[in-house]
Amino acid sequence: MSALTIREARAKRKKRIRGHMEGTPERPRVSVFRSNKAIYAQIVDDAAAATLVAARSVEVAGAGLKKSEVAKKVGELLAQRAKEKGIERVVFDRSGYQYHGRVKALAEGARKGGLVF
Repeated sequence: MSALTIREARAKRKKRIRGHMEGTPERPRVSVFRSNKAIYAQIVDDAAAATLVAARSVEVAGAGLKKSEVAKKVGELLAQRAKEKGIERVVFDRSGYQYHGRVKALAEGARKGGLVF
């Protein structure tokens, strides 16, 4: 039995997490994707299979900021857009990433913006 690659291990964790987490119309899911250069977040209603709100690091003025600071701004932008749509309570899906660094900063920014996890 060989060791899993980083991508395979993340996919396995993501599948395990999503096994007991689902976004509902009352409490949609915040899904996070993190690449080497950018971070993306969207609020998804799994029952309707629809993205309700989305935000990404390209939309934030992040010149001269660290990646985690940009992620925090993305979280705040996501929360602001969610408030405009009337969304306040969500569940946080870290998509197999560790709750650390940019993922944690995005969650803290969303909480600061008013979302309740």
